[in-house]
Amino acid sequence: MALELAHIFCYKLVKVQTRARAEVASSLISKFNSYYSINKTKKERRFVSRNWENRSNNDIGAINHVRNSSGAGKIHRLNGVILGEVLASEENDLVFPTDEFSQQAHVPSPQKYLEMYKRSIEDPAGFWSEFASQFYWKQKWEDSVYSENLDVSKGRVNIEWFKGGVTNICYNCLDRNVEAGLGDKVALYWEGNNTGFDDSLTYFQLLHRVCQLANYLKDMGVQKGDAVVIYLPMLLELPITMLACARIGAVHSVVFAGVSAESLAQRIIDCKPKVVVTCNAVKRGPKIIHLKDIVDAALVESAKTGIPIDACLVYENQLAMKREVTKLQDGRDVWWQDVIPKYPTHCAVEWVDAEDPLFLLYTSGSTGKPKGVLHTTGGYMVYTATTFKYAFDYKPSDIYWCTADCGWITGHSYVTYGPLLNGATSIVFEGAPNYPDSGRCWDIVDKYKVTIFYTAPTLVRSLMRDGDEYVIRYSRKSLRILGSAGEPINPSAWRWFYNVVGESRCPISDTWWQTETGGFMITPLPGAWPQKPGSATFPFFGVKPVIVDEKGVEIEGECSGYLCVKGSWPGAFRTLYGDHEQYETTYFKPFTGYYFTGDGCRRDKDGYHWLTGRVDDVINVSGHRIGTAEVESALVSHPKCAEAAVVGIEHEVKGQSIYAFVTLVVGEPYSEELRKSLILTVRKQIGAFAAPDRIHWAPGLPKTRSGKIMRRILRKIASGQLEELGDMSTLADPYVVEQLISLSNC
Repeated sequence: MALELAHIFCYKLVKVQTRARAEVASSLISKFNSYYSINKTKKERRFVSRNWENRSNNDIGAINHVRNSSGAGKIHRLNGVILGEVLASEENDLVFPTDEFSQQAHVPSPQKYLEMYKRSIEDPAGFWSEFASQFYWKQKWEDSVYSENLDVSKGRVNIEWFKGGVTNICYNCLDRNVEAGLGDKVALYWEGNNTGFDDSLTYFQLLHRVCQLANYLKDMGVQKGDAVVIYLPMLLELPITMLACARIGAVHSVVFAGVSAESLAQRIIDCKPKVVVTCNAVKRGPKIIHLKDIVDAALVESAKTGIPIDACLVYENQLAMKREVTKLQDGRDVWWQDVIPKYPTHCAVEWVDAEDPLFLLYTSGSTGKPKGVLHTTGGYMVYTATTFKYAFDYKPSDIYWCTADCGWITGHSYVTYGPLLNGATSIVFEGAPNYPDSGRCWDIVDKYKVTIFYTAPTLVRSLMRDGDEYVIRYSRKSLRILGSAGEPINPSAWRWFYNVVGESRCPISDTWWQTETGGFMITPLPGAWPQKPGSATFPFFGVKPVIVDEKGVEIEGECSGYLCVKGSWPGAFRTLYGDHEQYETTYFKPFTGYYFTGDGCRRDKDGYHWLTGRVDDVINVSGHRIGTAEVESALVSHPKCAEAAVVGIEHEVKGQSIYAFVTLVVGEPYSEELRKSLILTVRKQIGAFAAPDRIHWAPGLPKTRSGKIMRRILRKIASGQLEELGDMSTLADPYVVEQLISLSNC
């Protein structure tokens, strides 16, 4: 079986320095295929050896030599099911694609993946040049496709891809597709917060709308390299504004609509935009958020620091608030609907270098000051488009829906740019995924015949908690691929997503990546190999993940440690805006010569990667370093636990203790017996040292609209620091915090 050797090859490939060793690895793959077949029975799917005992000792020794040299161990049997069969228990730990699915996939087998992966590592310039050539370049890049230095001891950290190449990502998203005959194809469907409100734009219509806004921005004095801050909800005007900025070479900075005025002001002060684009209000579920009021307060703060904003474009979101009750400042604020439709529907493209900046996206910094992650144009364009195509096995007939907000990187890469670069039809959803009830997602899936559904594990767990009945009342027959991103997905949630939502027939692209990486780094490729519930599986093309110990020494084979990346990839961010020193200190100094992800990772005996969460989310209990994700996964495996979030608090004896917030399955009452049962589950799965000292009942967890759990707030509640909860403006439901505080002594 090629998979058993695939991970060995991935490990060894980074280390292969000679053609001879590469050829040996390739020959072993061929041998391995002849040794294994899949015995398909209704009760189980099991790898079985074909005359294994009769093979020569030399053959067996050769394969196990490679396995042992990588630390992977000897060949063993694995259980599994085929797509279309229910994954019932922990024992069935592999999900195989059907022959039918694999045959139509872009990457139909482990062999094809290995062939492409090998090429991407041994000849990255040639490999990525071929993908880049699928897009329009006004001028081709220089002879050196990429240059890099990730070693701070050798000088300034620097990454460049396709330097000298001249292109425009908006042109490649829109004009190129219109010219290819896709002008009448729907580019974006829009689904409003309230059912019954929707809209759509074809590629031709989207191009016209983008050009009108681009012409307005030019009239406002926005030029190549200038910043534009976008503070919009998930309206069609959000991707329109992003694309308009890209068309004229401006740098957009999307800020999640709902962050506080203080947070918005920080970002405005840092990037000094020429224009701010917002709307009067947004309705999320039953709640109205007055966005224009937040912008007004932020602009007052920025003006105090000497950063006045002279132009604010305001979209009238009539479904949330009428313009009559919105205050505009004369000379600064104008209504979108009053000015943009008057502009021409053609706007000349500003051609930019591949290394010219495309966007800034601010993330939370450990110091409290947001970090401006800077992505450039060419490499990001090529990488985002390629990862979208292969990780979702995208076909032109697909209808794709990513539930993420464009205020986060997922919305940039896999709502706006990745899909449009592939000529895809996507859905932009304004509302809350559980409004008016927890069946809203599946109502939308049926309405638009969604084939690819990409969401966050937190949403999966939340919907799982609400019960299967909200899912099974809808058909979902159109679905063929599911996806998750944002944090590790625990195996029990993976199984529910697979069994209930996907009806045991849809592979799950459980992707691992970051704001900084621009696109997927470790991800399943549907149809290429079996999946394990909760594992991100293997690296994407061109990505060389390594696991290191605390001294920065690479660990091979089965292990746990710090996840780093060796070498660059086209989608990598280039710097932190205005602070390259912090860029080097945060990401490249912890382990010299590597990009440090900040995440922990476990690689199992079969080579699969399991992300264990942020290493700063590690709790040190009496010398035991325990990942919060591991404890959370154990808790959620309990049949009565729907969701859990774990934090560490100070303990006078153990240094830190484990404090767990637990949300139960709907209808389950709190009880001391259940509390003990949950703790026992952790003890059995991990060990006594990982048992929570405290179980805090949680009707819900404090989350942003994107589904991110605000652990900062949980730590304050657990520590009793209720006066220091901080900014809660980004929470989807601030009332959850009050509930948690009221249950502190239960």
